[in-house]
Amino acid sequence: MSQGTSDMKQPRDLLVDLFTRAVEAAQPERHVGAHLPDPPRGRTVVVGAGKAAAGMARAVERARGAGADLTGAVAVPHGTPCECAAIECIEAGHPVPDEGSLRAAKRLRTLVADLGADDQVIALFSGGGSALLCDPVPGLTLAAKQALSQQLLRSGASIHEINCVRQALSMIKGGRLAALAAPAPVHTLLISDVAGDDPAAIASGPTVSATCTATDAMEVLRRYELEVPAVLTRARAGPNSGLGSNSVQVICSPVQSLEAAAEAARGHGLEPLVLGDGLEGAATEMANVHAGIARSSARWGLPVEPPAVLLSGGEATVAMAEGGGRGGPNAEFALALAYALNGHKRVHAIACDTDGIDGSEHNAGAVIDPTTLARAREAGLYALDHLSRHDSFAFFDALGDLVVTGPTGTNVNDFRAILIG
Repeated sequence: MSQGTSDMKQPRDLLVDLFTRAVEAAQPERHVGAHLPDPPRGRTVVVGAGKAAAGMARAVERARGAGADLTGAVAVPHGTPCECAAIECIEAGHPVPDEGSLRAAKRLRTLVADLGADDQVIALFSGGGSALLCDPVPGLTLAAKQALSQQLLRSGASIHEINCVRQALSMIKGGRLAALAAPAPVHTLLISDVAGDDPAAIASGPTVSATCTATDAMEVLRRYELEVPAVLTRARAGPNSGLGSNSVQVICSPVQSLEAAAEAARGHGLEPLVLGDGLEGAATEMANVHAGIARSSARWGLPVEPPAVLLSGGEATVAMAEGGGRGGPNAEFALALAYALNGHKRVHAIACDTDGIDGSEHNAGAVIDPTTLARAREAGLYALDHLSRHDSFAFFDALGDLVVTGPTGTNVNDFRAILIG
């Protein structure tokens, strides 16, 4: 990442350090081993999907040790490094499912199909798992599922709403994978990327009883003026019983990453204020609220006295229009924040996705400082113009203010830190 002007180096380094601490706190190796069940008399089959699934699977192998009777497979985004010995990593599409997503779903279904009561399933799911596993209901093609996924992602719908539709149109989500594994017990370990840490929403809950019905899914599509597939009227609501003997544990959540960043902030002599771990909404609207809190703190010391840092997590959304620009919700949040602050001399900020990928671009997010708008104008860039076209990536790319980490191996959703110095 470019450091920009030399007098901004220290604040930027500090903000990047807070983001790094948040990501480190969510690494699977820190959490998986302590939550594993005892080995069974029979076989152990590991299944899973998500941006953290490869690390979670590796942690299972290391915890069980060499020679353990383990088999299994997890679905991971294309290009994800896999250091597993016995557990297969199947590369698949994200955020839109592809043929790999179909193969991964079929493989997981096959792995759990012939288990007995003496066997066990260890299910590992994290954010991104919904797209990585694709098993459409009869009558829905992969192409139709892809088109609907793209429309939902561009609509501005929340992750809960998107996953509601995914559950209703899937043969593997909404607890159906766990139902296939019966009578073998299923022990599910989750790394949460959703507000409220609802297990049914993480990767659309392949081993967790569905909480969303086909009627709910139809309401979501109508709310965003999207066509309702004919098969949705015949889709099952998902199993809501028969999974009671299975265990489900959220082993890592966004609040733990915010707490780690808060501890790091104190080490830098800052007073941290955590605004929440599940803030959701349009990126520009969230930025306006955060800007107001930052200005109040800088001027009045309310709700926190400077030097301080505001921390928040959750998920910002962007409703993309056809022909729009490039950029994810974190970069759009940063751009809208810069515009709202209008060069405030005491405020710097960072907004990044903890998985290292902001939307469909290669950056995790972006940083802003008091000179952002002035430097942009010198380069012929105007924040409002780029906001209107949802073109935040190009804006920050031209300034050298993108944060680029590559895939982090985990995902606890968005991370925002606003430094009031």
